[in-house]
Amino acid sequence: MDQEPALSYTKPTRVSLQNHPVLNEKWVQDRIAEDPSILDLGEIVLKDRERIQPHAGRLDLLFQDAEEYRRYEVELQLGETNESHIIRTIEYWDIERKRYPQYEHVAVLVAEDITSRFLNVISLINGAIPFIAIQMQAFSTGNNISLIFTTVLDQRELGYVDEDEEVAETTDRNYWENRATKQTVEMADNLLDLIHEFAPDHFLKYNKFYIGLASQGVADNFVTFKPKKNWLNLGIRLDRSEEILSSFEKAGLEGDHDSRYGWYNVRVGKEDISSHKQLLSDLMHQAYTQSHK
Repeated sequence: MDQEPALSYTKPTRVSLQNHPVLNEKWVQDRIAEDPSILDLGEIVLKDRERIQPHAGRLDLLFQDAEEYRRYEVELQLGETNESHIIRTIEYWDIERKRYPQYEHVAVLVAEDITSRFLNVISLINGAIPFIAIQMQAFSTGNNISLIFTTVLDQRELGYVDEDEEVAETTDRNYWENRATKQTVEMADNLLDLIHEFAPDHFLKYNKFYIGLASQGVADNFVTFKPKKNWLNLGIRLDRSEEILSSFEKAGLEGDHDSRYGWYNVRVGKEDISSHKQLLSDLMHQAYTQSHK
């Protein structure tokens, strides 16, 4: 029987990429672009690199989630974190989210050394902006260089829309008609009519960031409504299902599933409510049944 060769231990040597004579930021970009999984951001694909930003330089790397409507704006920095890179990361994130509002956007800063001072600053930002901080370390073993990425700050997980309902800022119908239009708010009425077929005691509850549902004075947001100027975002709380996603595609509806919160987001036009009445009714009924088990 062949004997396995004995293993030997080799201590890796920490390498400063900022001070390295050959390795540079482009080299790091190339390694991440070749294998995005090393960032540990899930199933992501490279969308663009050195992406030109209007009057604001270039975004190092742009990734898109392979399954969700989510994009990651990644800024690289060799050496210690500093104010300019944090500001740049947020600026690029803000530009991209305004250009492509149909996606959820996450700002990502990758740096060799994320100091405690700036980690505290980033932690405060993370309360309002989805921000991920990743520390990058390079090690050499002989002629080989390895990169290790460690997430030191993840985007803050948010609760369901009705978990803090007692302190939610309430508004009224006029607020939403002015923010959107009377026509798109009426679409919430039309969808409520479908809900009344299986939950007749529910009514619309107008909050600052969405229109929810309530029954007997208690929030019951198995669906939510966000009227826009020309359409309405219908949120449906259901587990991810390829069958449901396929049904959106067949119906010609723009819909995706946000796995962080367990919601489908469906873009609905006025004609969609009548054209796809049965599909929308069935999904809302499923959400009602699932949330009342």
